Amino acid sequence: MTIKTAVAIGTFSLALSGCGTALTVLQDDEDAARGLRKQKTYCQSIPRIYSGLAYDFCILNAPPDPTGFLVPFVLLDLTLSGVMDTVSLPYTIYRQAIDGNLSIYWRAGRG
Repeated sequence: MTIKTAVAIGTFSLALSGCGTALTVLQDDEDAARGLRKQKTYCQSIPRIYSGLAYDFCILNAPPDPTGFLVPFVLLDLTLSGVMDTVSLPYTIYRQAIDGNLSIYWRAGRG
């Protein structure tokens, strides 16, 4: 494996690990909700259809990040999430019909 290939794979893996779609579709509900609670977002729930975009918008609708790194990363992720959300539409439509929205706060008083 060349260095160029290793860097490309590493960059893709890093981008995918922070992708809103990967965080909401590939993880279980509690892990996705925990990530949003950790960011102290004001969202109460997100739809499963286009959940990656909803996740990113919830991150943008949170208290400002003092490092200033989060907003540019989320803005970049919006494109990747839009593509991945479109690809996963058959699955997310099914999950939306069966399970409804993904709740950020599972029980009252928790968060």
